[in-house]
Amino acid sequence: MTTRRIPKPRDLAPLMKFERPFGGRGRKLARAQTIWDLREMARRRTPRVAFDYTDGAADGEVSLGRAREAFRDIEFRPAILRNVAEVEVGTTVLGKAVRLPFGIAPTGFTRMMHTAGEIAGARAAERAGIPFTLSTMGTTAIEDLAAATGAGARNWFQLYMWKDRDRSMALVDRAAKAGFDTLVVTVDVPVAGNRLRDVRNGMTVPPSITLGGALDALRRPWWWWDFLTTEPLSFASLDRWSGTVAAMLDSMFDPTVDFDDLAWIRSRWPGQVLVKGVQTVDDAKLLASVGVDGIVLSNHGGRQLDRAPVPLHLLPSVVRAVGDDLEIHLDTGIMHGADIVAALALGARFTLIGRAYLYGLMAGGEAGVDRAVEILRDQIVRTVKLLGVSSLDELEPAHVRLLERYRPH
Repeated sequence: MTTRRIPKPRDLAPLMKFERPFGGRGRKLARAQTIWDLREMARRRTPRVAFDYTDGAADGEVSLGRAREAFRDIEFRPAILRNVAEVEVGTTVLGKAVRLPFGIAPTGFTRMMHTAGEIAGARAAERAGIPFTLSTMGTTAIEDLAAATGAGARNWFQLYMWKDRDRSMALVDRAAKAGFDTLVVTVDVPVAGNRLRDVRNGMTVPPSITLGGALDALRRPWWWWDFLTTEPLSFASLDRWSGTVAAMLDSMFDPTVDFDDLAWIRSRWPGQVLVKGVQTVDDAKLLASVGVDGIVLSNHGGRQLDRAPVPLHLLPSVVRAVGDDLEIHLDTGIMHGADIVAALALGARFTLIGRAYLYGLMAGGEAGVDRAVEILRDQIVRTVKLLGVSSLDELEPAHVRLLERYRPH
């Protein structure tokens, strides 16, 4: 028979792990174990119009869904009995060392997600030893971002070529003068994508306080308090806009931009040039021939052409075609450190995160970005150890297999 006794207080004490109620955002961020956890925190804290702008994609959001499915369909092939007590997850990108194999992608209207905006991302990136990319549609001026970061920061500037070429190149000159070392020319935006969530939400810049917005504000008062009691939303590249996002983008983007324009931009920029938005092997070959330093395989996070090529599926073919001629970076769909490891194993030199960083920003400002970076770093380290490699240079295509959910005809 089982002998029972009444537990003594000293036996119960070690089991009591009650947390104080209302423990603060820091504790909530610490409990987030995945980027998806940060996304849920962001959804709860942020008004729908701003959250949907970040979370959404074009039309049926097929491109974004397929990109994430591609990473889920990776099968890893680990090696066993390897010494992985210490691993190195730094690499070299465009001639300079970085401490992690990912950087922060350019995102527009970032202070709408959280008033800390791009400066929070840039400071977190500087601490992590990774690049931060300021968008043409960013809400922090080029000079202000440079002033907010130290000498060790690695800032990149993303360029949309506008119909007003002089104004576009004035931004390029300002970025060069401010010490930005890389120009990221985005080429998949002849017109704005059809982002239906924004249309249905009546998305404007700055956000309009409609009846629905007022009701939303009652559920998220601190976001509106921050928004209304800090500097008004402004842009790195224009002073003010009172219409919809789609109308603004269509009024600015130039559908006539071609390879000659890219060569002209290259001649004006003193640093490294990346071309972002490459979606075919043929275009990758053309870019290798015009003298750019690297390309980013990207379908703009699924926000432009829906049913576009999946960057991860495209990666092996592009590596075979131009991998010896220029650096190949990749974005779209990354939500886990294992996604980054898979991309590197298949030949990418570097990756960029957009939504993953913004979910952290919306969840907790600068501390939330730090937490997003920390989560991805820990996942990368764990994944490479479980694969049996001690540095990123040891990753190779044999470590992964792409399961074929979609077989092209």
